[in-house]
Amino acid sequence: MTNEIKFANDIFLTMEEKGGKRMKTATCLCGKVSIEVTDVHSEVGACHCSMCRKWGSGPLLTVEAGTAKDIRIHSEDLVSRYKSSEWAERGFCSNCGSNLFYHLLPTDAYSIPIDLFDDLPDAALTTEVYYDQKPEYYDFANETKKLTEAEIMQMVQEKYFHETNE
Repeated sequence: MTNEIKFANDIFLTMEEKGGKRMKTATCLCGKVSIEVTDVHSEVGACHCSMCRKWGSGPLLTVEAGTAKDIRIHSEDLVSRYKSSEWAERGFCSNCGSNLFYHLLPTDAYSIPIDLFDDLPDAALTTEVYYDQKPEYYDFANETKKLTEAEIMQMVQEKYFHETNE
């Protein structure tokens, strides 16, 4: 089993546990950077943390794309990476500024903004993380699994550090 993370009904499902393969290509606004993804799933995750909202002027809506072995970035020389925390970096196109990915470093998992893909017809919002940081001025109508910062941190500790907050 690998450590690839999924934002689905269980935030830590692996790509193997989800099954199915759908090759898709994500592109930035100017079209100079593209990311071929071996396996794109239809579950969309929304992150309401303050960093994601500042990065994209709203919640980050992504689909999981697996690890570096599951994606191929074209025009890598135009990709700028910003290490936003000890455990993550964010990629963007240095030409047009489009947000390209959120990369979780401990597991090498990539999340790609859903709207970089032109066609994901069965995509559905399933999970909202850092829900306790969501501002009052917006709400999604979908029924979703909602996880707070404390719940996320506990899951991370249990999954990767085998500790609990007792």
